[in-house]
Amino acid sequence: MKNPQPNWITNFIWGIADDVLRDLYVRGKYRDVILPMTVLRRLDAVLEPTKEKVLETKAKLEKEGINEPGLVLRKIAGQAFYNASKFTLRDLKARASQQQLRADFEAWLDGFSENVQDILENFEFRNQIPRLAKADALGTLIEKFLSPDINLSPTPVLNGDGSTKHPGLDNHAMGTIFEELVRRFNEENNEEAGEHWTPRDAVELMARLIFLPVADDIESSTYRLYDGACGTGGMLTVAEDTLRGLAEERGKQASIHLFGQEINAETFAICKADLLLKGEGEAADHIVGGAEYSTLANDAFPSDEFDFMLSNPPYGKSWKSDLERMGGRSGIKDPRFVIEHAGDPEYSLVTRSSDGQMLFLANMLSKMKPKTRKTPLGSRIAEVHNGSSLFTGDAGQGESNIRRWIIENDWLEAIVALPLNMFYNTGIATYIWVLTNCKPAHRKGKVQLIDATEWFQPLRKNLGKKNCELGEADIERICKTFLAFEETGQSKIFDNEAFGYWKVTVERPLRINGADPGRVHRAAELRQLRADGERDENAPPVLRKIHKPGASADPLRGRFEATINGKPAVVEYEPDPDLRDTEQVPLLEPGGIRAFLTREVLPHAPDAWVVEPSVKTGYEISFTRHFYKPQPLRPLDAIRADILALEQESEGLLGEIVGK
Repeated sequence: MKNPQPNWITNFIWGIADDVLRDLYVRGKYRDVILPMTVLRRLDAVLEPTKEKVLETKAKLEKEGINEPGLVLRKIAGQAFYNASKFTLRDLKARASQQQLRADFEAWLDGFSENVQDILENFEFRNQIPRLAKADALGTLIEKFLSPDINLSPTPVLNGDGSTKHPGLDNHAMGTIFEELVRRFNEENNEEAGEHWTPRDAVELMARLIFLPVADDIESSTYRLYDGACGTGGMLTVAEDTLRGLAEERGKQASIHLFGQEINAETFAICKADLLLKGEGEAADHIVGGAEYSTLANDAFPSDEFDFMLSNPPYGKSWKSDLERMGGRSGIKDPRFVIEHAGDPEYSLVTRSSDGQMLFLANMLSKMKPKTRKTPLGSRIAEVHNGSSLFTGDAGQGESNIRRWIIENDWLEAIVALPLNMFYNTGIATYIWVLTNCKPAHRKGKVQLIDATEWFQPLRKNLGKKNCELGEADIERICKTFLAFEETGQSKIFDNEAFGYWKVTVERPLRINGADPGRVHRAAELRQLRADGERDENAPPVLRKIHKPGASADPLRGRFEATINGKPAVVEYEPDPDLRDTEQVPLLEPGGIRAFLTREVLPHAPDAWVVEPSVKTGYEISFTRHFYKPQPLRPLDAIRADILALEQESEGLLGEIVGK
């Protein structure tokens, strides 16, 4: 921050917690008071110049019988919020008793507009008032926030001679202060920080990955940004700043609108408050959240489409309760998760209930803008996932179906592997998926994988499990590699089909001593044979079906030539479930399934066949395999030297043992 004032104010507010709350709260709970009080003091300071006009207007409206004056009072206040109580925070300093102070403070809180009430409710700030009042700390807290040493108002504080004592804080500076407080509290509570807080370096990288490829195509137009798991809103605000900066560099004036949804009440409150503090009242109104607003079960923007979307959804977290609210696995009809694809009108994207991260991606994909004359860029998406999204889920299951749906629609541009230990509460591998429904010509039909695991700067002090970060040079290197779209040691380019495979069930005949090789056994006979018979690889196979004359044999489809009662026939055999197996056949296998089985299976099991209805298409992405770097073998001389050294160390040991 170039202006030292915001940094000084942040430190001052940070110190209030120790001064006032030390004996009342454990350190991890300071935020429950400090964050909402910071918001309230700023809003109060912003509203001070229009306070009297708001009260006068309120009185007139009440006299005229207008019971919902919100829009009018916002206009009079000149802000996206207002306070219609008779108090300002400064009025509450002179209360003689704690009882009166508490009553007036609560009346002051009640006077705020509905959007501020939403913030207070989700902060659960009113729950803190009894404790503060009982400990005689409420008045001290108010005095600290009204200290003449800081100025949270947009208006400068002047000295007696008219010179500036404290400059005014514009919305951007105030937002910076609030975000810094949130960051410090998150780092203090690093065990839970990662659930709601994505490191800023990762966010900046994500923003550049979605904007840089289309930077020269940005117009003086309206752009809508969305995050379906917006946390404290950092991704949206960084993306907004990045997009605006790129537009201004090219002489464009972009109109940017933010939309987000967040289930955690406190982080939702932080997000909405941050936007209000930055003067983005409209954006604050477009942030929806709280415990009842799960993105999966209760989509707040079901018919909306967005230009740019980015998110860090929860991973490894159960969504079973959402699944139940949506009707259970067999009852889900949500068009975001049950779609039409590959000829299947009810193609399911529903994943395991133990991990819903891929559904957040499906949710964003459902909100893409199609490429049209009015929206030539379509939509671009960046989302963080852990490694399981690359490979979890068998062919035909939700995770694999999502990957198939994405890749077969040619939406996946790139996946970037990030350094380990970049996030606050997890050391697992993380990846940024970059998607668009409007790929440039040179990327069509291709997917780029980037290994950026070695591009980072170590932290001087660990923050939870976070021990490294992306420096500016690292971010630029990743973006340069992405934009270059060339094969290097850290960049691999594949055809879409390279990640696909057919999963096929391979059967072998049931062979049981005592079975009649010349006829098909009735069901009861077959059950008895299975129960009493002894399996024998040398026994004749049990017949399942004898085809009519003229049928053609095809052993790989389970139709074999045989002699029945001395006559040639085409038959099918009863499969042995104990010998059943599956094979994964790459989509790019020359000659397809038949060639693969002929080469890989039949030399070992010549009586094997494929069950055609069992064939399912799956997709998985193996970073490890594509970027595996084998360790070079040690020279023989070095190995020989080690052996000789061990022999010398153990010389005489055997004699000592035998001698004993």
